[in-house]
Amino acid sequence: MKLIFIGNDFKYEAEGVMKLFIPAQRFEMHYEDISQAQGDYALIERKSEGGKAKLRVKCSLNGREQEFCESVGEDTPDYEDECEMSLCRLLYKAMSALTGKEPEWGIITGIRPVKRVNLLLSQGMSEGEIREHMRSRYLCSDKKTEIALRTAHAQEKLLQSLDKKSFGLYVSIPFCPTRCSYCSFVSQSIEGCAKMIPEYVRQLCEEIEYTAKLCKRTGIYPDSVYFGGGTPTTLSASQLEAVMGRIEKSFDLSRIREYTVEAGRPDTVTREKLQTIKRMGAGRVSINPQSINDEVLRAIGRKHTAAQFFEAFELAKSVGFDVINTDIIAGLPEDTPESFKNTVDRLIELDADNITVHTLSIKRAARLNHEGTDNALKSPAAQMVDYATARLSESGYEPYYLYRQKNMSDNQENIGWAKKGKESLYNIYIMEEVQTIIAVGAGGSTKLVDLDNKRLERVFNYKYPVEYLRGFDEMIRRKSEIEDFYEEK
Repeated sequence: MKLIFIGNDFKYEAEGVMKLFIPAQRFEMHYEDISQAQGDYALIERKSEGGKAKLRVKCSLNGREQEFCESVGEDTPDYEDECEMSLCRLLYKAMSALTGKEPEWGIITGIRPVKRVNLLLSQGMSEGEIREHMRSRYLCSDKKTEIALRTAHAQEKLLQSLDKKSFGLYVSIPFCPTRCSYCSFVSQSIEGCAKMIPEYVRQLCEEIEYTAKLCKRTGIYPDSVYFGGGTPTTLSASQLEAVMGRIEKSFDLSRIREYTVEAGRPDTVTREKLQTIKRMGAGRVSINPQSINDEVLRAIGRKHTAAQFFEAFELAKSVGFDVINTDIIAGLPEDTPESFKNTVDRLIELDADNITVHTLSIKRAARLNHEGTDNALKSPAAQMVDYATARLSESGYEPYYLYRQKNMSDNQENIGWAKKGKESLYNIYIMEEVQTIIAVGAGGSTKLVDLDNKRLERVFNYKYPVEYLRGFDEMIRRKSEIEDFYEEK
């Protein structure tokens, strides 16, 4: 499908809105060439006339057309932004009329809708004013505004408790037993890379030590530690102990409020590993089934069973972790509303402290995207998410962080649900972009945050383990940007 821009270049937002209706598709971009308005297209036009911008969107899809127009005064504050927002609303209305779809988040295409709500709350808006603002400006449904408001309120005290001199430490372990079909993360299957893991652990420990020295010189300290991946428990107990021991030796952990290790894949969990993780300081662990339907697990390439998940969960419980998180995904291949409901109900019965409900997102790098996405994208994900929301709410869980991704089934979202007092600080702070996150390991992305001066900078580690090992000296050199950032504050 063609996107044709006349008198503007609002490509990014317009493409985001189009993907709400036609996901997982590339668009042809054309500029100032109205002759391209043939076949399937969206014409996005702005013309200046009499002190006003005349805005027009005309869409053609499968031989049917819809057209909407409005105007914006050229003296309007934030004129460019208002034109862009207006054209996106017109595009939404035209595509909704042509497809019959009404995406519930409206034209919100960004990752962090709760961040918008937090901003409005900080400006003194009442809940009623926020609801009206979300409805009129973004065409957001009342249902999604309500979940965003609930999430914002759950975050309120935890956001206020944040020390500007603190940071979250992210440790990347980019290895997995096998690669799930929906996955686009930087992770390597263990079969092909087992030989590089000892060297990876050695260099990761070296990076941890160097990074700790930088942080000490800049006067910042770790508030949380989060081991993610990949699957951190792909490492052996002794390798986990080596990495966690180097963190303990290198950083001052006296003010740590949260320490998390993802033990996501049940087939990597052993008592020895969990005991090591607990003994080395982690109080939070994730045991992630994604589904407790064995047919679904086979379809997505998970080499474990539902029974193995239950065994791993009980093992984690017996070791004595403060918080056990579980992740599930709505909209997976072979899943049905009934089996998804069973997954939700069983996790509630297990009394999991956190239950994170993801919605399937098909990325270009994921295997499912190369196997045909029609079935995956035409899923009952919205029905599944609605059920999870209702059941978790009535069972004493509250939403505490929320984010969205491109190409999500039924244009839904990912929500972390928690029992009161069991929320993850790291998840909130990284999602709301209010705290520096310093990352070590392959694929790690350091995010430097200066709220006072509204600055946000990123420092990227090499993406893949083999690059990480080969380019280690250069990557260590990049870490000096952390010191530069804090010297400029």
